[in-house]
Amino acid sequence: MNKPFLWAILFLVALTACQPTGADEEVADTILQNGNIYTANDEQPTAQAIAIKGDKILAIGSNEDMETYAGEATATIDLEGQFVMPGFIEGHGHFQGVGRMAMNLNFLRSDSWDDIVAEVAKAAEEAEPGEWIIGRGWHQEKWRETPDRNVLGYPYHDDLSEVSPLNPVLLRHASGHALFANAKAMQMAGITAETPNPVGGEIVRDSRGNPIGVFEENAEGLIDRVYNAYMMRRPKEANVRDWMRANRLAQDECLRKGITSFQDAGSSYTDIERFNRLAENDSLDVRLYVMLRHSYDRMNGNLDGFPIINAGNNTFTCRAIKAAVDGALGSYGAWLLEPYEDKADFSGQNTTSVEELTNIAKLCIENDMQYCVHAIGDRANREVLDIFEAQFEAHPDKDDLRWRIEHSQHLHPDDIPRFADMGVIAAMQAIHCTSDAPFVVKRLGEKRAKEGAYVWKSLLESGAVVTNGTDAPVEDVDPIESFYATVTRKRIDNGFEFFPEQALSREEAIKTYTLANAYAAFEEGIKGSLDPGKLADLVVLSQDLVNCTEEQILETEVLKTMVGGAFKYEKE
Repeated sequence: MNKPFLWAILFLVALTACQPTGADEEVADTILQNGNIYTANDEQPTAQAIAIKGDKILAIGSNEDMETYAGEATATIDLEGQFVMPGFIEGHGHFQGVGRMAMNLNFLRSDSWDDIVAEVAKAAEEAEPGEWIIGRGWHQEKWRETPDRNVLGYPYHDDLSEVSPLNPVLLRHASGHALFANAKAMQMAGITAETPNPVGGEIVRDSRGNPIGVFEENAEGLIDRVYNAYMMRRPKEANVRDWMRANRLAQDECLRKGITSFQDAGSSYTDIERFNRLAENDSLDVRLYVMLRHSYDRMNGNLDGFPIINAGNNTFTCRAIKAAVDGALGSYGAWLLEPYEDKADFSGQNTTSVEELTNIAKLCIENDMQYCVHAIGDRANREVLDIFEAQFEAHPDKDDLRWRIEHSQHLHPDDIPRFADMGVIAAMQAIHCTSDAPFVVKRLGEKRAKEGAYVWKSLLESGAVVTNGTDAPVEDVDPIESFYATVTRKRIDNGFEFFPEQALSREEAIKTYTLANAYAAFEEGIKGSLDPGKLADLVVLSQDLVNCTEEQILETEVLKTMVGGAFKYEKE
């Protein structure tokens, strides 16, 4: 593999002429003037005005420059000095999950087990007997206090079961790598003290071996199977209606928060078929870059028609396959080289076998699909790098693959330079750093946390491509909070700093959320910076993210979101 691109090379490739080029006959549909514009292009980082024709940027420069493109029908909008930048690209999230979060119980802001039980009690009062109660977002490490009866900080199911005796309850952990079930759900799934742990998963038990209600990693499937069977019994129309509602809610949420493109980290054939149909019918307001996710056996021989690139006028692409090698740190699922600091006999979960991951890697090589593998722990990241390296060496004719490690959260120092050397993209989410900060040292110890946890500065300085996002609905999809984490490494609630030497500059942080994400999706030629010829995807903000104070970052409001030359959101 060639050594990956340097930022300067990328800017050179993406750069087109930024001044009038003799095309005086071109007339803009819209001109945005009097703006404080940050282009994310080092060759011309700032500008005052943008001319837009159709769905693309026609020119960018000063107010006077843009007068060249004004015609009788041109709409001129005075930005009154507001800050403009390329639209945020969510680099790793779960699009349907964002919408479903708005439809179900949301515990991202809940800070106690009692609050969660109270919310479920309220839902149970309104639900029909037998109806499932679904929620997500709880995290035992982020509560004000640990419940009196607990195992590793997890509460027992008793209180939850008492308030919902007639309704099965499934509450997904914030990470998505564990769930909480009540007695009714466990009874429907046939869970007893004798139920064995599945490979790559654990049923959390008390000292007598009785399940307390928590199911980690692959053990989630024991409850999911019963819930999925319930959903399959519903009329198909009801499930499609819910899917469409979640899709609309996700789009609206993204647009409100300045997101113009979203990289979806794992969807089914059914999801992809629906996304593609929406794109072709001009029904997507947010551009989607989607990773297919199924087992090797399900995908082998079933990739006809892939990759799908720029369907529906650049609104939908599926040219990647997603897999996962381990779980999450909060649920002890991250696969580590050495045992956990606070669980000395345990080194995490390998949730998908190395053999399966290798087979999928070969499938990607053979079908020109990008490979995107979830890896949290240092052993998980090393195993994935080894798999990638073996494929790259076996196929020296394959170039510019841009394979990605999703999260790249905890690395052994020896593996940091391998990303740049092999051209592997570190698809990270800065908000995970500050969100997880209260328990990272507890899980990994001071040395491992300092040397290898969320080390995006070290990766960037080594020459690697580092991207940004939120992993929504694991975290709120809001890019402003993740940007704040990127440049400060501080928690919002108490100001706690997590190894601030890994913070990025404002300009570096913006690129992780724009041009780097575009590159990670092979789309730097059409998005990620404000250049003539690129898609007119931009966001207007109330604060200048390059120059405002740290406190002002969190005060930033999205005023307008433009996708393809049209404002899809405007703050009232």
